[in-house]
Amino acid sequence: MASPAYNRIERLVAAESPVIIDGGMATELERAGVTTSADVTWELRGAWGLTQAPGSVLDIHREYVAAGVDVLSTDTWALLAAQDEEARSRAGREGASHWLELARQGMALARQSIDEAGRTGEVAVAFSLNGDVDSEAQLESLKLLARVLERDRPDLVLFETMSLIRDGLTVPAVETVLATGLPVWLSFRRCRRGACGIYGQHWGGPEGDLFGRAARRFEEMGVGALLINCLPTDHVPGMLPWLRDFTDLPLGVYPNLGHRASEGWRFDDALSAEAFAELAAQWRAEGAQIIGGCCGTSPHHIAAARTRLAGTRPGRPNTAVEPGTDPAVARETAPAASAWTDAGGRPVYPLPFPDLVPERGVFQPTMGSLLVWSHLYATGLGRDKVCLDVGCGSGIQAIQLALNGATSVYAVDVEPRAIASTMANAYRNGVADRVTAEAVDLYHLMPDRRFDVLVASLYQMPVDPFTRSDDTR
Repeated sequence: MASPAYNRIERLVAAESPVIIDGGMATELERAGVTTSADVTWELRGAWGLTQAPGSVLDIHREYVAAGVDVLSTDTWALLAAQDEEARSRAGREGASHWLELARQGMALARQSIDEAGRTGEVAVAFSLNGDVDSEAQLESLKLLARVLERDRPDLVLFETMSLIRDGLTVPAVETVLATGLPVWLSFRRCRRGACGIYGQHWGGPEGDLFGRAARRFEEMGVGALLINCLPTDHVPGMLPWLRDFTDLPLGVYPNLGHRASEGWRFDDALSAEAFAELAAQWRAEGAQIIGGCCGTSPHHIAAARTRLAGTRPGRPNTAVEPGTDPAVARETAPAASAWTDAGGRPVYPLPFPDLVPERGVFQPTMGSLLVWSHLYATGLGRDKVCLDVGCGSGIQAIQLALNGATSVYAVDVEPRAIASTMANAYRNGVADRVTAEAVDLYHLMPDRRFDVLVASLYQMPVDPFTRSDDTR
Protein backbone atom coordinates (compact mmCIF):
# COMPACT_ATOMS: atom_id res chain seq x y z
CA MET A 1 0.00 0.00 0.00
CA ALA A 2 1.39 3.38 -1.02
CA SER A 3 2.18 5.98 1.64
CA PRO A 4 0.18 9.23 2.02
CA ALA A 5 3.11 11.18 0.57
CA TYR A 6 3.22 8.98 -2.52
CA ASN A 7 -0.56 9.14 -2.88
CA ARG A 8 -0.14 12.91 -3.04
CA ILE A 9 2.40 12.52 -5.87
CA GLU A 10 -0.09 10.40 -7.79
CA ARG A 11 -2.77 13.06 -7.32
CA LEU A 12 -0.43 15.76 -8.63
CA VAL A 13 0.28 13.70 -11.74
CA ALA A 14 -3.41 12.97 -12.28
CA ALA A 15 -4.19 16.70 -11.99
CA GLU A 16 -1.39 17.48 -14.49
CA SER A 17 0.39 19.55 -11.85
CA PRO A 18 4.21 19.54 -11.88
CA VAL A 19 6.04 17.20 -9.50
CA ILE A 20 9.29 18.79 -8.31
CA ILE A 21 12.20 16.63 -7.19
CA ASP A 22 15.39 17.87 -5.57
CA GLY A 23 18.80 18.56 -7.09
CA GLY A 24 22.41 17.58 -6.50
CA MET A 25 23.71 16.41 -3.13
CA ALA A 26 27.39 15.47 -3.54
CA THR A 27 28.02 18.57 -5.65
CA GLU A 28 26.22 20.75 -3.09
CA LEU A 29 28.47 19.36 -0.37
CA GLU A 30 31.41 20.27 -2.58
CA ARG A 31 30.00 23.74 -3.24
CA ALA A 32 29.66 24.24 0.53
CA GLY A 33 33.34 23.42 1.01
CA VAL A 34 32.84 20.04 2.66
CA THR A 35 35.95 18.01 1.81
CA THR A 36 36.33 14.26 1.41
CA SER A 37 39.10 12.00 2.56
CA ALA A 38 41.64 10.85 0.01
CA ASP A 39 40.19 7.34 -0.21
CA VAL A 40 36.78 8.47 -1.52
CA THR A 41 36.60 7.60 -5.22
CA TRP A 42 34.23 9.24 -7.69
CA GLU A 43 32.05 6.11 -7.58
CA LEU A 44 31.56 6.59 -3.82
CA ARG A 45 30.72 10.29 -3.99
CA GLY A 46 27.01 9.49 -4.02
CA ALA A 47 27.09 8.33 -0.38
CA TRP A 48 30.22 9.68 1.29
CA GLY A 49 28.33 12.50 3.02
CA LEU A 50 26.57 10.01 5.28
CA THR A 51 29.86 8.93 6.85
CA GLN A 52 31.88 12.15 6.70
CA ALA A 53 29.38 15.00 6.92
CA PRO A 54 25.90 13.83 8.00
CA GLY A 55 25.12 17.25 9.48
CA SER A 56 25.84 18.91 6.14
CA VAL A 57 23.68 16.34 4.34
CA LEU A 58 20.82 17.20 6.71
CA ASP A 59 21.30 20.92 6.08
CA ILE A 60 21.11 20.44 2.30
CA HIS A 61 17.99 18.29 2.68
CA ARG A 62 16.45 21.14 4.69
CA GLU A 63 17.24 23.61 1.90
CA TYR A 64 15.54 21.44 -0.71
CA VAL A 65 12.48 20.97 1.50
CA ALA A 66 12.33 24.74 1.97
CA ALA A 67 12.62 25.15 -1.81
CA GLY A 68 9.29 23.36 -2.12
CA VAL A 69 10.19 19.94 -3.46
CA ASP A 70 7.57 17.21 -3.67
CA VAL A 71 10.17 14.41 -3.73
CA LEU A 72 13.36 14.37 -1.62
CA SER A 73 16.01 11.80 -2.54
CA THR A 74 18.31 10.18 0.01
CA ASP A 75 22.11 10.50 -0.12
CA THR A 76 22.48 6.80 -0.89
CA TRP A 77 23.10 6.72 -4.66
CA ALA A 78 26.45 4.89 -4.37
CA LEU A 79 25.51 2.29 -1.75
CA LEU A 80 26.10 -0.72 -4.00
CA ALA A 81 29.56 0.60 -4.87
CA ALA A 82 30.11 1.32 -1.18
CA GLN A 83 29.40 -2.31 -0.41
CA ASP A 84 31.89 -3.41 -3.07
CA GLU A 85 34.62 -1.25 -1.51
CA GLU A 86 33.63 -1.57 2.12
CA ALA A 87 36.64 -3.62 3.16
CA ARG A 88 39.06 -1.08 1.71
CA SER A 89 37.20 1.99 2.91
CA ARG A 90 36.92 0.62 6.48
CA ALA A 91 40.61 -0.23 6.70
CA GLY A 92 42.25 1.56 9.60
CA ARG A 93 39.09 3.42 10.61
CA GLU A 94 37.31 3.01 13.91
CA GLY A 95 33.54 2.81 13.97
CA ALA A 96 32.94 2.74 10.22
CA SER A 97 29.28 2.16 9.41
CA HIS A 98 28.06 -0.94 7.60
CA TRP A 99 26.57 -0.10 4.21
CA LEU A 100 23.10 -1.33 5.21
CA GLU A 101 23.21 0.95 8.24
CA LEU A 102 24.05 3.80 5.87
CA ALA A 103 20.84 3.00 4.00
CA ARG A 104 18.84 3.46 7.20
CA GLN A 105 20.76 6.61 8.10
CA GLY A 106 20.10 8.11 4.67
CA MET A 107 16.36 7.64 5.08
CA ALA A 108 16.43 8.97 8.64
CA LEU A 109 18.14 12.23 7.63
CA ALA A 110 15.71 12.82 4.78
CA ARG A 111 12.69 12.18 7.01
CA GLN A 112 14.09 14.41 9.76
CA SER A 113 14.35 17.38 7.38
CA ILE A 114 10.76 16.83 6.24
CA ASP A 115 9.39 16.44 9.76
CA GLU A 116 11.19 19.57 10.98
CA ALA A 117 9.56 21.60 8.20
CA GLY A 118 6.09 20.32 9.09
CA ARG A 119 5.72 18.61 5.70
CA THR A 120 5.29 15.02 6.91
CA GLY A 121 3.01 13.12 4.54
CA GLU A 122 3.50 15.83 1.92
CA VAL A 123 7.09 15.34 0.70
CA ALA A 124 7.90 11.82 -0.47
CA VAL A 125 11.24 10.27 0.46
CA ALA A 126 12.81 8.61 -2.57
CA PHE A 127 15.49 6.06 -1.76
CA SER A 128 18.17 6.92 -4.33
CA LEU A 129 20.23 4.10 -5.79
CA ASN A 130 22.49 3.78 -8.80
CA GLY A 131 20.42 1.39 -10.89
CA ASP A 132 23.18 0.50 -13.35
CA VAL A 133 23.66 -2.94 -11.81
CA ASP A 134 26.51 -4.52 -13.77
CA SER A 135 27.42 -7.71 -11.90
CA GLU A 136 25.89 -10.69 -10.14
CA ALA A 137 27.55 -9.50 -6.93
CA GLN A 138 25.71 -6.17 -7.09
CA LEU A 139 22.47 -7.99 -7.83
CA GLU A 140 22.96 -10.09 -4.69
CA SER A 141 23.71 -6.94 -2.69
CA LEU A 142 20.51 -5.41 -4.01
CA LYS A 143 18.55 -8.38 -2.68
CA LEU A 144 20.01 -7.74 0.79
CA LEU A 145 19.14 -4.07 0.52
CA ALA A 146 15.58 -4.96 -0.47
CA ARG A 147 15.16 -6.68 2.91
CA VAL A 148 16.05 -3.41 4.64
CA LEU A 149 13.65 -1.44 2.45
CA GLU A 150 10.81 -3.84 3.26
CA ARG A 151 11.21 -3.04 6.97
CA ASP A 152 12.33 0.62 6.95
CA ARG A 153 10.19 1.74 4.06
CA PRO A 154 10.80 4.91 2.04
CA ASP A 155 7.91 6.33 0.02
CA LEU A 156 9.46 5.15 -3.26
CA VAL A 157 12.69 3.81 -4.73
CA LEU A 158 14.46 5.92 -7.36
CA PHE A 159 16.63 3.63 -9.47
CA GLU A 160 18.87 6.23 -11.13
CA THR A 161 21.48 6.86 -13.80
CA MET A 162 20.88 3.60 -15.61
CA SER A 163 22.38 3.25 -19.08
CA LEU A 164 22.28 -0.11 -20.81
CA ILE A 165 19.65 -2.83 -20.58
CA ARG A 166 21.99 -5.58 -19.40
CA ASP A 167 20.93 -9.16 -20.14
CA GLY A 168 20.25 -11.10 -16.97
CA LEU A 169 20.85 -8.10 -14.70
CA THR A 170 18.68 -5.06 -15.39
CA VAL A 171 15.27 -6.74 -15.43
CA PRO A 172 16.04 -8.98 -12.39
CA ALA A 173 17.27 -5.88 -10.52
CA VAL A 174 14.03 -4.03 -11.23
CA GLU A 175 12.02 -7.11 -10.26
CA THR A 176 13.93 -7.33 -6.97
CA VAL A 177 12.99 -3.79 -6.02
CA LEU A 178 9.40 -4.15 -7.20
CA ALA A 179 9.06 -7.24 -5.01
CA THR A 180 9.32 -5.00 -1.93
CA GLY A 181 5.91 -3.58 -2.80
CA LEU A 182 7.33 -0.06 -2.92
CA PRO A 183 6.67 2.29 -5.85
CA VAL A 184 9.68 2.23 -8.19
CA TRP A 185 10.82 4.97 -10.57
CA LEU A 186 13.51 4.28 -13.16
CA SER A 187 15.81 6.96 -14.54
CA PHE A 188 18.20 6.52 -17.47
CA ARG A 189 21.12 8.51 -18.81
CA ARG A 190 19.89 8.42 -22.38
CA CYS A 191 19.12 11.03 -25.00
CA ARG A 192 17.57 11.00 -28.45
CA ARG A 193 20.84 9.68 -29.85
CA GLY A 194 20.97 6.74 -27.47
CA ALA A 195 22.99 5.95 -24.36
CA CYS A 196 25.33 8.78 -23.45
CA GLY A 197 27.88 9.69 -20.80
CA ILE A 198 28.10 12.36 -18.14
CA TYR A 199 29.75 14.74 -20.62
CA GLY A 200 27.16 14.01 -23.29
CA GLN A 201 29.42 11.66 -25.24
CA HIS A 202 27.36 9.27 -27.35
CA TRP A 203 27.85 5.54 -26.96
CA GLY A 204 25.78 4.36 -29.88
CA GLY A 205 23.58 5.27 -32.78
CA PRO A 206 20.14 6.90 -32.64
CA GLU A 207 17.54 5.20 -30.49
CA GLY A 208 15.80 2.36 -32.25
CA ASP A 209 12.83 0.53 -30.83
CA LEU A 210 14.84 -1.53 -28.32
CA PHE A 211 14.83 1.00 -25.49
CA GLY A 212 11.26 2.04 -26.27
CA ARG A 213 10.14 -1.57 -26.03
CA ALA A 214 12.04 -1.88 -22.75
CA ALA A 215 10.14 1.16 -21.45
CA ARG A 216 6.90 -0.56 -22.36
CA ARG A 217 8.00 -3.72 -20.56
CA PHE A 218 8.92 -1.75 -17.43
CA GLU A 219 5.42 -0.26 -17.44
CA GLU A 220 3.89 -3.73 -17.69
CA MET A 221 6.09 -4.88 -14.78
CA GLY A 222 4.62 -2.18 -12.54
CA VAL A 223 7.22 0.61 -12.62
CA GLY A 224 5.67 3.93 -11.56
CA ALA A 225 7.56 6.50 -13.65
CA LEU A 226 10.33 6.80 -16.22
CA LEU A 227 12.88 9.62 -16.18
CA ILE A 228 16.18 10.74 -17.70
CA ASN A 229 18.98 12.20 -15.57
CA CYS A 230 22.66 13.05 -15.16
CA LEU A 231 23.22 14.34 -18.69
CA PRO A 232 23.82 17.83 -20.10
CA THR A 233 20.78 20.05 -20.52
CA ASP A 234 21.26 20.24 -24.30
CA HIS A 235 20.73 16.46 -24.52
CA VAL A 236 17.21 16.63 -23.09
CA PRO A 237 15.20 17.98 -26.08
CA GLY A 238 13.31 15.37 -28.06
CA MET A 239 13.69 12.45 -25.65
CA LEU A 240 10.41 12.72 -23.73
CA PRO A 241 8.19 13.07 -26.83
CA TRP A 242 9.94 10.02 -28.27
CA LEU A 243 9.38 8.00 -25.09
CA ARG A 244 5.70 8.98 -25.06
CA ASP A 245 5.18 6.89 -28.21
CA PHE A 246 6.03 3.78 -26.19
CA THR A 247 4.62 4.30 -22.70
CA ASP A 248 1.87 5.98 -20.71
CA LEU A 249 4.05 6.21 -17.59
CA PRO A 250 4.67 9.62 -16.01
CA LEU A 251 7.84 11.02 -17.58
CA GLY A 252 10.47 13.19 -15.95
CA VAL A 253 13.84 14.85 -16.38
CA TYR A 254 16.58 16.10 -14.06
CA PRO A 255 19.85 16.92 -15.85
CA ASN A 256 23.25 18.22 -14.77
CA LEU A 257 24.61 21.75 -14.72
CA GLY A 258 28.35 21.96 -15.31
CA HIS A 259 30.60 18.96 -15.72
CA ARG A 260 32.94 16.64 -13.89
CA ALA A 261 36.64 17.62 -13.84
CA SER A 262 39.75 16.05 -12.33
CA GLU A 263 39.66 18.42 -9.36
CA GLY A 264 35.95 17.89 -8.71
CA TRP A 265 32.75 19.29 -10.15
CA ARG A 266 33.07 22.33 -12.39
CA PHE A 267 29.93 24.39 -11.81
CA ASP A 268 28.13 26.30 -14.55
CA ASP A 269 27.82 29.68 -12.86
CA ALA A 270 26.82 31.32 -16.13
CA LEU A 271 23.38 29.67 -16.03
CA SER A 272 21.28 31.45 -13.42
CA ALA A 273 18.47 29.87 -11.46
CA GLU A 274 15.99 31.81 -13.59
CA ALA A 275 17.60 30.53 -16.80
CA PHE A 276 17.40 26.98 -15.45
CA ALA A 277 13.72 27.56 -14.72
CA GLU A 278 13.16 28.57 -18.35
CA LEU A 279 14.80 25.34 -19.47
CA ALA A 280 12.47 23.49 -17.11
CA ALA A 281 9.53 25.21 -18.81
CA GLN A 282 10.77 23.90 -22.16
CA TRP A 283 10.96 20.35 -20.78
CA ARG A 284 7.46 20.82 -19.40
CA ALA A 285 6.29 21.82 -22.88
CA GLU A 286 7.77 18.55 -24.18
CA GLY A 287 5.67 16.57 -21.73
CA ALA A 288 7.72 16.41 -18.52
CA GLN A 289 5.54 15.67 -15.49
CA ILE A 290 8.43 15.30 -13.00
CA ILE A 291 11.23 17.89 -13.05
CA GLY A 292 14.32 18.52 -10.94
CA GLY A 293 18.09 18.59 -11.15
CA CYS A 294 21.09 16.30 -10.83
CA CYS A 295 24.81 17.07 -10.39
CA GLY A 296 25.60 20.77 -10.19
CA THR A 297 22.06 21.96 -9.48
CA SER A 298 21.19 23.66 -6.20
CA PRO A 299 18.15 24.48 -4.05
CA HIS A 300 18.08 27.89 -5.78
CA HIS A 301 17.65 26.24 -9.19
CA ILE A 302 14.92 23.97 -7.86
CA ALA A 303 13.05 26.81 -6.15
CA ALA A 304 13.12 28.88 -9.33
CA ALA A 305 11.86 25.94 -11.38
CA ARG A 306 9.00 25.34 -8.95
CA THR A 307 7.92 28.99 -9.18
CA ARG A 308 8.16 29.03 -12.98
CA LEU A 309 6.22 25.79 -13.44
CA ALA A 310 3.38 26.60 -11.04
CA GLY A 311 0.06 26.33 -12.85
CA THR A 312 1.54 24.78 -16.01
CA ARG A 313 0.43 21.59 -17.69
CA PRO A 314 2.65 19.08 -19.49
CA GLY A 315 2.79 19.63 -23.24
CA ARG A 316 1.84 17.05 -25.81
CA PRO A 317 4.11 17.82 -28.76
CA ASN A 318 3.57 16.10 -32.08
CA THR A 319 6.37 13.61 -32.58
CA ALA A 320 5.54 12.88 -36.21
CA VAL A 321 8.30 13.19 -38.82
CA GLU A 322 8.19 13.86 -42.52
CA PRO A 323 6.87 11.02 -44.71
CA GLY A 324 9.65 8.72 -45.84
CA THR A 325 11.86 9.55 -42.86
CA ASP A 326 12.82 6.80 -40.43
CA PRO A 327 11.66 8.04 -36.99
CA ALA A 328 14.66 6.32 -35.36
CA VAL A 329 17.04 8.62 -37.24
CA ALA A 330 14.95 11.77 -37.66
CA ARG A 331 17.21 14.77 -37.85
CA GLU A 332 17.43 17.13 -34.91
CA THR A 333 15.84 20.51 -35.51
CA ALA A 334 18.60 22.52 -33.84
CA PRO A 335 20.67 24.56 -36.32
CA ALA A 336 23.94 22.88 -37.25
CA ALA A 337 27.15 24.45 -36.00
CA SER A 338 29.39 25.97 -38.63
CA ALA A 339 31.98 23.49 -39.88
CA TRP A 340 35.73 23.70 -39.40
CA THR A 341 37.59 23.41 -42.68
CA ASP A 342 41.19 22.81 -43.68
CA ALA A 343 43.29 24.89 -46.07
CA GLY A 344 41.67 23.11 -49.01
CA GLY A 345 38.17 23.95 -47.83
CA ARG A 346 37.31 20.40 -46.76
CA PRO A 347 35.32 19.98 -43.51
CA VAL A 348 37.41 18.55 -40.69
CA TYR A 349 34.83 19.00 -37.91
CA PRO A 350 32.24 17.71 -37.86
CA LEU A 351 33.25 15.14 -40.44
CA PRO A 352 30.43 14.49 -42.93
CA PHE A 353 30.29 10.81 -42.02
CA PRO A 354 27.60 8.82 -43.86
CA ASP A 355 24.35 8.44 -41.96
CA LEU A 356 24.42 4.77 -40.99
CA VAL A 357 22.02 2.74 -38.88
CA PRO A 358 23.63 -0.56 -37.84
CA GLU A 359 21.33 -3.53 -38.21
CA ARG A 360 21.37 -6.53 -35.92
CA GLY A 361 23.40 -9.38 -37.36
CA VAL A 362 25.33 -7.16 -39.80
CA PHE A 363 29.07 -6.73 -39.29
CA GLN A 364 29.79 -3.31 -37.82
CA PRO A 365 32.51 -0.96 -39.13
CA THR A 366 35.89 -1.46 -37.44
CA MET A 367 38.90 0.83 -37.16
CA GLY A 368 40.11 -0.69 -40.42
CA SER A 369 36.82 0.26 -42.04
CA LEU A 370 37.20 3.82 -40.77
CA LEU A 371 40.74 4.06 -42.14
CA VAL A 372 39.51 3.03 -45.60
CA TRP A 373 36.59 5.46 -45.33
CA SER A 374 38.86 8.34 -44.28
CA HIS A 375 41.03 7.73 -47.36
CA LEU A 376 38.00 7.75 -49.65
CA TYR A 377 36.73 10.92 -48.04
CA ALA A 378 40.08 12.73 -48.08
CA THR A 379 40.93 11.86 -51.70
CA GLY A 380 37.47 11.95 -53.26
CA LEU A 381 38.30 8.63 -54.90
CA GLY A 382 35.61 7.25 -57.20
CA ARG A 383 34.38 10.38 -58.96
CA ASP A 384 33.00 9.51 -62.41
CA LYS A 385 34.15 5.90 -61.90
CA VAL A 386 32.49 2.49 -61.85
CA CYS A 387 33.24 1.05 -58.40
CA LEU A 388 33.10 -2.31 -56.61
CA ASP A 389 32.77 -2.63 -52.81
CA VAL A 390 33.69 -6.11 -51.58
CA GLY A 391 32.32 -7.05 -48.15
CA CYS A 392 30.01 -4.06 -47.93
CA GLY A 393 28.56 -4.73 -44.45
CA SER A 394 26.48 -1.69 -43.51
CA GLY A 395 27.55 0.11 -46.71
CA ILE A 396 30.03 2.65 -45.36
CA GLN A 397 32.47 2.44 -48.31
CA ALA A 398 29.87 2.04 -51.05
CA ILE A 399 27.97 5.07 -49.81
CA GLN A 400 31.11 7.22 -49.59
CA LEU A 401 32.09 6.27 -53.14
CA ALA A 402 28.64 7.35 -54.31
CA LEU A 403 28.87 10.57 -52.29
CA ASN A 404 32.22 11.20 -53.97
CA GLY A 405 30.43 11.22 -57.32
CA ALA A 406 30.86 7.65 -58.58
CA THR A 407 28.89 6.80 -61.71
CA SER A 408 27.79 3.53 -60.10
CA VAL A 409 28.75 1.35 -57.15
CA TYR A 410 28.24 -2.42 -57.03
CA ALA A 411 28.37 -3.77 -53.45
CA VAL A 412 28.68 -7.45 -52.59
CA ASP A 413 28.64 -9.36 -49.32
CA VAL A 414 28.23 -13.00 -48.36
CA GLU A 415 25.50 -12.03 -45.84
CA PRO A 416 22.02 -11.16 -47.26
CA ARG A 417 21.26 -8.98 -44.24
CA ALA A 418 24.28 -6.84 -45.11
CA ILE A 419 22.84 -6.23 -48.58
CA ALA A 420 19.55 -5.04 -47.10
CA SER A 421 21.44 -2.83 -44.63
CA THR A 422 23.62 -1.31 -47.37
CA MET A 423 20.63 -0.43 -49.54
CA ALA A 424 18.68 1.01 -46.60
CA ASN A 425 21.65 3.18 -45.64
CA ALA A 426 22.20 4.20 -49.26
CA TYR A 427 18.61 5.44 -49.29
CA ARG A 428 19.17 7.38 -46.07
CA ASN A 429 22.12 9.14 -47.70
CA GLY A 430 20.33 9.91 -50.95
CA VAL A 431 22.53 7.70 -53.18
CA ALA A 432 20.31 4.65 -53.67
CA ASP A 433 20.01 5.48 -57.38
CA ARG A 434 23.73 4.79 -57.87
CA VAL A 435 24.23 1.84 -55.53
CA THR A 436 23.27 -1.75 -56.28
CA ALA A 437 24.02 -4.67 -53.99
CA GLU A 438 24.01 -8.44 -54.21
CA ALA A 439 24.54 -11.29 -51.76
CA VAL A 440 27.27 -13.41 -53.32
CA ASP A 441 30.35 -15.31 -52.17
CA LEU A 442 33.49 -13.54 -53.33
CA TYR A 443 34.84 -16.77 -54.81
CA HIS A 444 31.68 -17.16 -56.90
CA LEU A 445 31.56 -13.58 -58.13
CA MET A 446 31.59 -13.31 -61.93
CA PRO A 447 31.48 -9.57 -62.77
CA ASP A 448 29.67 -8.57 -65.94
CA ARG A 449 31.45 -5.22 -66.19
CA ARG A 450 34.82 -3.61 -65.75
CA PHE A 451 35.46 -1.74 -62.50
CA ASP A 452 37.68 1.31 -62.26
CA VAL A 453 37.92 1.27 -58.46
CA LEU A 454 37.82 -1.72 -56.10
CA VAL A 455 37.43 -1.16 -52.35
CA ALA A 456 37.50 -3.96 -49.79
CA SER A 457 37.45 -3.90 -46.00
CA LEU A 458 37.25 -7.52 -44.95
CA TYR A 459 37.49 -9.02 -41.49
CA GLN A 460 39.95 -11.71 -42.65
CA MET A 461 41.17 -14.26 -40.13
CA PRO A 462 44.57 -15.96 -40.61
CA VAL A 463 44.07 -19.18 -42.56
CA ASP A 464 45.33 -22.54 -41.36
CA PRO A 465 45.20 -24.92 -44.34
CA PHE A 466 44.54 -27.86 -42.03
CA THR A 467 41.70 -26.21 -40.06
CA ARG A 468 40.29 -23.74 -42.52
CA SER A 469 37.65 -21.40 -41.13
CA ASP A 470 34.86 -20.90 -43.65
CA ASP A 471 32.61 -18.73 -41.51
CA THR A 472 34.84 -15.63 -41.47
CA ARG A 473 36.35 -13.94 -44.52
